[in-house]
Amino acid sequence: MNDKINLLYLCTGNSCRSQMAEGWTRALKSDAIEVYSAGIETHGLNPNAVKVMAEAGVDISNQKSQHIDEFKDTEIDYVITVCAHAHETCPFFPGEAKVLHVGFDDPNNLSPVDAPEEVKLEDFRRVRDEIKAFVETLPGSLEQ
Repeated sequence: MNDKINLLYLCTGNSCRSQMAEGWTRALKSDAIEVYSAGIETHGLNPNAVKVMAEAGVDISNQKSQHIDEFKDTEIDYVITVCAHAHETCPFFPGEAKVLHVGFDDPNNLSPVDAPEEVKLEDFRRVRDEIKAFVETLPGSLEQ
């Protein structure tokens, strides 16, 4: 019998924010939550997301960018959209899935394109830490 909550993080491309959220949830809450992540599209793993998560001691390099359709037969309790686009276009989930929106900035869009790499990484680190802070509230914050 599995008493774990089945939670799916959903983002546009499943490359960054949803991947970091999946990694944090697996690292911090695997005793209570079975975690997945997916996108409305698939863009592959963002190398900066992989890098800043590794700096924090969480390896997401073996995760893969998955399309939401891959979960159509998976019983999901909660879907958490982590970007506005995914929230606005979130598909219907059969069953009892509760959809929540917990938006995080897209670190790819915070710095100018020509910003130094270290500035871009600081944006990723800030979003990484915000996602960690949210994950630390789980599963209690799901019932609010």
